[in-house]
Amino acid sequence: MTHPITVGVDGSDESRAAVTWAAREAVRRRLPLRVVYAWHGQPHELVGGPDPEEQAQWAQELAEEAARTVAERHADLAVSAEVLVGNVVDSLVSAASGAETLVLGSRGHGAIVGFLIGSVGQQVIAEAARPVVLVRADDRATSEAAGREIVVGQQGGPDDSAAGLQFAFETAAARRAAVRVVRAWSLPLLFAYSPGSLKLLDEAGGLEPFEKKALAEAVKPWSERFPEVPVTEYVEMGSAGQVLLSLAARAQLMVVQRRAERSAVGSRIGSVAHAVMHHAPCPVAVVPHA
Repeated sequence: MTHPITVGVDGSDESRAAVTWAAREAVRRRLPLRVVYAWHGQPHELVGGPDPEEQAQWAQELAEEAARTVAERHADLAVSAEVLVGNVVDSLVSAASGAETLVLGSRGHGAIVGFLIGSVGQQVIAEAARPVVLVRADDRATSEAAGREIVVGQQGGPDDSAAGLQFAFETAAARRAAVRVVRAWSLPLLFAYSPGSLKLLDEAGGLEPFEKKALAEAVKPWSERFPEVPVTEYVEMGSAGQVLLSLAARAQLMVVQRRAERSAVGSRIGSVAHAVMHHAPCPVAVVPHA
């Protein structure tokens, strides 16, 4: 079954940039594009807004206009438009579940009740079962020019970062771009050492060689699967968020992960993903992993 690239629209500059980004990605991956508008269909007498039927018509026209614009630019791209009525977060999370990727405009907001890349957008990212890409209003195709890399964060062992690395390598292969895989490390607290960890560090020759070896082991299966993708393995001491953001200027896309499991207080995005989402100037992909 072919899953589409799905993009949420709301009439803002951010969502128009998201549609442009999603359409280019759909063309590269030879996938259909699904344009959706999610909104609350509340009675106008309760919110003091326009008539619900007028709201529904406005939303449908907006989604269809976005789809027409894309179809005019990409004649061979299969495009559909749909309005999702109900809880906005639930609607977008559901749309993401059937998509290859969900694309949203960063900090977008609509003239009527739509989605916000604020609290609502963050809830969608925290709950979505598929990757979510955030695109800013000033994103341009020039950000994908030669020399710009797909930058992806890696931590833990190979299984811990497999989802993010897979997304990064698949995206790079479709774009004929290079990947920079980044692993940040810091000095552990003295009491965190154990006889087992000390032995591993000793065998690796120290902390930094240990981190480089761990990164190489995580990257190896993806380099073998995508031999056409140039790869740079990058290790730096510091916090993961700061290290990734220091490389944002050279990135056409940054890929970070978040844990998919729900905790006692609900789903979380994570501090690294949160920092990159809010401060990276390029599009950011947040990929859930087990």
